[in-house]
Amino acid sequence: MMHSKTVLVTGGAGYIGSHTVVELINAGYNPIILDDFRNSKSWIIDRIAQITKVTPTCHQVDCQDEGAVMEVVKNYPNAIGLIHFAADKAVGESIQKPVQYYQNNIGSLCVILKAMKSFGIKHLVFSSSCTVYGEADTAVVTEESPVKAATSPYGDTKITCEKIIRYNSNAHDNFGATLLRYFNPIGAHPSGLIGELPQGVPNNLMPYITQTAKGIREKLTVFGSDYNTPDGTNIRDYIHVMDLAKAHVKALQFLNNTACKESVTINLGTGKGTSVLEIINAFENVNQLKLNYEIGPRRVGDVEQIYANSERAKKLLGWTCEYSLNEALKHSWEWEKGIDN
Repeated sequence: MMHSKTVLVTGGAGYIGSHTVVELINAGYNPIILDDFRNSKSWIIDRIAQITKVTPTCHQVDCQDEGAVMEVVKNYPNAIGLIHFAADKAVGESIQKPVQYYQNNIGSLCVILKAMKSFGIKHLVFSSSCTVYGEADTAVVTEESPVKAATSPYGDTKITCEKIIRYNSNAHDNFGATLLRYFNPIGAHPSGLIGELPQGVPNNLMPYITQTAKGIREKLTVFGSDYNTPDGTNIRDYIHVMDLAKAHVKALQFLNNTACKESVTINLGTGKGTSVLEIINAFENVNQLKLNYEIGPRRVGDVEQIYANSERAKKLLGWTCEYSLNEALKHSWEWEKGIDN
């Protein structure tokens, strides 16, 4: 018998994807993963099974490959939605490899949308980013804050993908989407079995901190200490990946319960800004260790400060954050200690 709550999840073995698959299973869904493991590892599927006691179905497929995607999706015509994570995601790398980023991030979305239309899947949960706000006019941003010209190919792909999805909603009466603009995901599953797994040198602050603490990296560089913030370092909105994962389940439920036929933009953050130095100090205190770090020059493209107004997520999805910053920092370190680097 076909499962009545089947959900397709592209990039479901990745950082946010794997935690979302866990939460989907916990909520009674049947997630079907599509992943080519370019930014993840196949053993993550076994870890998901350890956590949930359910082994999710996984198809190894590149979402740019239209034929391969169609072959998979045609087997799940009763899927109640698709969550699209699959994308390249490093700002710095995108500047070095712009063609790869446009081809993969935009191309894969177009393939996914064609497959959804071909097999009657009406609801999309899309992984977007607060990057679309650029250097915002105010530190706190709402969904009505203006989308600024991108400073990287990565950011531009997110802006473009959002536009494509909106145009798709306008073109098809029975298509609805939630565009989830993440702030800064950190943390790991409390079990320590899944977490962020950067390929090569990390681009994000948290894995660089944990790898420095573990001795993989000699030291952490703080990029700039002369910003107009209380301690001179950048301020971001750091959200626990488990809270982010739960928001995806609620976004899917929102689309299904309301029979949504439009594209709805939703910020996902804690609503609180934390500076880089505050993160470092809290990590040291929570985990009882010292980090080797130095202050360096500013990094091109870094926004001074930005954090979310998440009232829309609370109102539409009934979602608020449950995990504290300290819990996220503790879980990140527990995960790092268990990785065989």
